[in-house]
Amino acid sequence: MTHLVERGPTTDRFAGRHIADVMARVEAKNPGEPEFHQAVREVFRSLEPVLVRQPRYVEQRILERLVEPDRVISFGVNWVDDQGEIHVNRGYRVQMSSSIGPYKGGLRFHPSVNQGLLKFLAFEQTIKDSLTTLPMGGAKGGSDFDPKGRTESEIRRFCQSFMTELYPYIGEFTDVPAGDIGVGEREIGYLFGQYKRIAKRFVGSLTGKGIKWGGSAIRQEATGYGVVYFARDMLATRGDDLEGKTCLVSGSGNVAQFTVKKLLDMGACPVTLSDSDGFVHDAGGIDREKLEWVMELKQNRRGRIREYADRFPGVIYVPRAPGADNPLWSVPADCAFPGATQNEISARDAKHLVAGGVGLVAEGANMPTVPEAVDLFVESGVLYAPSKAANAGGVAVSGLEMAQNMQLTQWTPQEVDRRLQEIIQHIHDTVCRTAEEYGRPGDYVTGANVAGFVKVADAMLDESPI
Repeated sequence: MTHLVERGPTTDRFAGRHIADVMARVEAKNPGEPEFHQAVREVFRSLEPVLVRQPRYVEQRILERLVEPDRVISFGVNWVDDQGEIHVNRGYRVQMSSSIGPYKGGLRFHPSVNQGLLKFLAFEQTIKDSLTTLPMGGAKGGSDFDPKGRTESEIRRFCQSFMTELYPYIGEFTDVPAGDIGVGEREIGYLFGQYKRIAKRFVGSLTGKGIKWGGSAIRQEATGYGVVYFARDMLATRGDDLEGKTCLVSGSGNVAQFTVKKLLDMGACPVTLSDSDGFVHDAGGIDREKLEWVMELKQNRRGRIREYADRFPGVIYVPRAPGADNPLWSVPADCAFPGATQNEISARDAKHLVAGGVGLVAEGANMPTVPEAVDLFVESGVLYAPSKAANAGGVAVSGLEMAQNMQLTQWTPQEVDRRLQEIIQHIHDTVCRTAEEYGRPGDYVTGANVAGFVKVADAMLDESPI
């Protein structure tokens, strides 16, 4: 049994050593999983004062238990393409923690999917879900299947095979998956249809469903809306708002699209969008008509963002060179909303953003900023919102969808949006209050990490150790 009863420097040193020891074991036990290491390290470096105040977290091995998934499910997914050729992909579900509720987290279909990536996302999801007002645990899943270039029937057959394998491990009180990269309402429909076919019942076993068959209003919009609501609340702490602010948005999928839409509602001027090939800079602003065109391009035609520059005059398209800095982050602006993927803002990108006048960064994607860049933002006085706080709107509305399914009802878009704003305000206030309580006023990173961790840790203690 570890004893941590002293107070003062000795205790502080012991807490620091304990964190370092656990982190070393995480890296040794999980080789080749850099994103998972990064996510754990990013949370752990906020926790030393927490362990000093709560020695039971050390005694009960909370850190060690938190970083070890409850279970990791891996399975083969066999499916047949339109030419009759058999393909084999790998599927996963990482069920990280159910200490405060059923496992909750998205499914990602992308060639980059592997176990380490999903462990990072499931760990982040656990802390993020803890910050909401809703009882949800953390999980993540997906497959290395690439939906790009596949026909509708091929995607349907893959989804049906994937769900056939995943089915025994999920359910409305067990694990409720949602969508993520490569998994939108269409894919959720195929997955849910197969779940019903096997289960012979209609229950809220997935979220992100179509509004006509058990989904929630503004579920698609929720992540993008939520990150803008969080940015609004941050600016309000400085007596400011988004009106007239020039904003950089990366990505061009669901999160980026609805980030742009809500920025327009707030009177801001979004000027960029991107995909893996490059980005467009529209100095005149991406207005509602242009945004509708982007939605059609991405949702129906599955096109590339470079087509935006062909469609609208005066727009600059800049291709992305592999391994180079992202030139999007060199565009002068007031605010930045990274909404594409993990680690898209390097330390040099962060320097460009600060030099370009950006005073607020709110993350729509999961962990899009490398640790060195986070440090630079905090040191430079930039209002910086980590993804576990800023992009919780998506899972919040997924939780509201679960509640509606349980009640066999559907709320109006206005009601869901009202509840979403209340949840985002709660997260913002909790993060701020926690940061101040631990001597780091205005530090959203510390506030989010500590508040999210403490809620999960206390639930683990209340439910008793092993």
